[in-house]
Amino acid sequence: MPRDKTESHLRIVEAAKKEFLEYGFTEASLRRIAAKAGIQVSGLYKHFESKEAMFESLVGPAVNGFYKLYSRIEGEYFGEIDKIDEGYDWEGQRETIRMMEYMYDHLDEFILIITKSQGTKYEDFTHDVAELEEEVTIRYMEELKKAGFPVKDFDRNEFHLLVTAYISAAFQPIHHGFSREEAMHYAWTLEEFYKPAWKAWFGI
Repeated sequence: MPRDKTESHLRIVEAAKKEFLEYGFTEASLRRIAAKAGIQVSGLYKHFESKEAMFESLVGPAVNGFYKLYSRIEGEYFGEIDKIDEGYDWEGQRETIRMMEYMYDHLDEFILIITKSQGTKYEDFTHDVAELEEEVTIRYMEELKKAGFPVKDFDRNEFHLLVTAYISAAFQPIHHGFSREEAMHYAWTLEEFYKPAWKAWFGI
């Protein structure tokens, strides 16, 4: 009777996650993964065509979910513009808090993405998110200007550095091994730290 390939697949996935978490993508060994899963190295290729595909299977869904959340938050920001008036208590969309919650709901995956992905297409994830944040924020500021808000002018290079610093700061709990409780407290602190600056810049 043939062995259950689903069971083998699950063993491989679990072994791969442990290997990548310990050694990172570059130093991860297919031989060790196979040994931990109790199969021959050649057996891995019946499930994954490469080490890259194995890593992708672990982190790809979490990355896709992260960008979907980001897109939803973006839509909320733009959808609120016509509601902003003189008495409007602008709180933003608590994006840092919501993104932190998501990352800690998928903690192993984001440890892999942010700290163990060198050598994969995800090694520049922080930079990619910062570029997205910069592009979206500029579009948001343009829409605020159209709506009559006194948005401040900015030097594009300075703005790039400020946005990059913000995104990098948002990912620091993963780098530093914060517990979920510590990370969520930090996310609230980060929100409160940046909020006055964003409000002043946006003219809200």
